[in-house]
Amino acid sequence: MADRATYHYCPRCGTALAPRHDGERERLACPGDGCGFLHYDNPTPVVAALVEHEGEVLLVRNQGWPESWLGLVSGFLERGEGPEEGVLREVAEELGLTGEIVSLIGVYGFESRNEVIVAYHVRAAGTVSPSHEIAAVKRVPPGRLKPWAFGTGRAVADWLARRADGSAP
Repeated sequence: MADRATYHYCPRCGTALAPRHDGERERLACPGDGCGFLHYDNPTPVVAALVEHEGEVLLVRNQGWPESWLGLVSGFLERGEGPEEGVLREVAEELGLTGEIVSLIGVYGFESRNEVIVAYHVRAAGTVSPSHEIAAVKRVPPGRLKPWAFGTGRAVADWLARRADGSAP
């Protein structure tokens, strides 16, 4: 069963949750009389932007990440927000840039964090002005960009493969 740290107590009645098989898999459930709460622990939707700015790709290092880590601009999708709207919001919030979506790169499971990442190629304009969440921004020419093995790195690999075969805008 996935990480059980999400809930320890029922959000409806406060009873301690317990494992229960629901016919598909083991989940945390409320054993309280008449409550019926079942915690599905569904993945959280995340949007990510491979930001192209002035011919280069912008990678970011979030506050608290190790010095050697860089990634795509990303963030949680907000309630009532579509993925396209969310990814452009994240680009504006984290980099201070106005963006336009060029294409959907793909959708990726990030199982270790219980997330689903919806990744877009975004072309951005303006002056880079990182938010307090961003510790560093690195400009990388597309020909020098290297994917990493987890999370948004798979979107980078797919984008690079499409560029190589001429199918990426």
